[in-house]
Amino acid sequence: MTPNDAAGQPAVIRCVSPIDGSVVAERTAFTRQQANDAIAAARAAQADWAARPVAERVRLVQAGVTRLGEMNDEVVPELARMMGRPVRYGGEFGGTKERADYMAGIAESALAAHVVEDSAAFERRIAREPHGVVLIVAPWNYPYMTAINVLAPALMAGNAVVLKHAAQTLLVGERMVRALVEAGVPEAVCQNIFLDHGTTEWLLQARAFDFVNFTGSVNGGRAIERAAAGTFVPLGLELGGKDPGYVMDDADLDAAVDGLMDGAMFNSGQCCCGIERIYVQERLYERFVDKAVELMSNSVLGDPLDEQTTLGPMAHKRFADEVRSQIREAIADGATPRIDPKHFPADDGAGTYLAPQILTGVTHDMRVMRDESFGPVVGIMPVKDDEQAIQLMNDSPFGLTASLWTRDAKRAAAVGARVQTGTVFMNRCDYLDPALCWTGCKDTGRGGALSVIGFHNLTRPKSYHLKKG
Repeated sequence: MTPNDAAGQPAVIRCVSPIDGSVVAERTAFTRQQANDAIAAARAAQADWAARPVAERVRLVQAGVTRLGEMNDEVVPELARMMGRPVRYGGEFGGTKERADYMAGIAESALAAHVVEDSAAFERRIAREPHGVVLIVAPWNYPYMTAINVLAPALMAGNAVVLKHAAQTLLVGERMVRALVEAGVPEAVCQNIFLDHGTTEWLLQARAFDFVNFTGSVNGGRAIERAAAGTFVPLGLELGGKDPGYVMDDADLDAAVDGLMDGAMFNSGQCCCGIERIYVQERLYERFVDKAVELMSNSVLGDPLDEQTTLGPMAHKRFADEVRSQIREAIADGATPRIDPKHFPADDGAGTYLAPQILTGVTHDMRVMRDESFGPVVGIMPVKDDEQAIQLMNDSPFGLTASLWTRDAKRAAAVGARVQTGTVFMNRCDYLDPALCWTGCKDTGRGGALSVIGFHNLTRPKSYHLKKG
């Protein structure tokens, strides 16, 4: 992003491809006046949108998602160019549709009034009202699925939505809004805007929005909170993660290796709920590590536009540099790298292409086991028992998901009850179930998306106490 100059020229926001450094797209950031005009139009249109029946709003949103799916052949290579995910994985439409369809299916019941009394003497009920204008600040790593988590239920609930995507996936918001508008959602009700950081902060301070949802880094979340401080605008914040996996002594070892390594390395490890640290019962430890190393050594690192590629570049050189730094520091402190980067010619040690790495001999004194890595590296530690695993899983400032591998569901539930996290998985990881609330604790943020709770967070309760006669 090129900032405003002294003459007040608007910022230019650029998406630079991690494949080759070329500029995929650039857009001029909105001025304060342009942003104000867009938000004013959204606010003016929101009341009429909210007055429509829930079923009509749901139908139009679902039609918009269907229209987005019709663009998938263009979306998949476009995503590869913007942020590096291999085309062989086919984009995000499946998950996007699953989430939107689930929210559509529960919209009527989730938004219905809770009737306390309807008698000859009184009508008492709690209604759900839309907040008004919702700002969604969406990330680049899963730009369609993370946005739809809030975009679909916000519109279904009767809000107007202003969508702001990260520079790295600059074109995604345009596509999403285009699909919804072509399906019949009014233009002013769903808008995509381009904002620099200064204008975004100014709008938050001015209470331009009635609800703000941000998905991104912890530092980004802090900036959002500071800007909105004192406005009392509700915030939904999904921030960083350092998600653990725990392989118990009765686990299906092959399934655990396949699942956890996919959770650690898919999308080049660039997932908020990706697995970043693994604890294995000491009896299974060596076999787990050997199988994991063998599996990841067969990865194909290269051009994401090539169907043979299984691991694409990281989205930006600075992200790759951070992962390299964590790996170097860990090795200097005694960790053992189990994969030789020389087996991956695309990794030149300096650019966006980064070989997968598995580290053993790690401790929680190392940044790679403490700070968010957000890349294709995972540390693996042996543990004696559940008690030690729980202690280590909780030894983190983050709390998004935890993945437990065992044949015993009761044991998983008992361990999960003691883990400080938003979601407990058993025998799977890195998945978002739209019927369950997507939420976190500690530095991972606050609020919750999807499920009935997602609708409740995107509306406010309004009580009616009507005395008859």
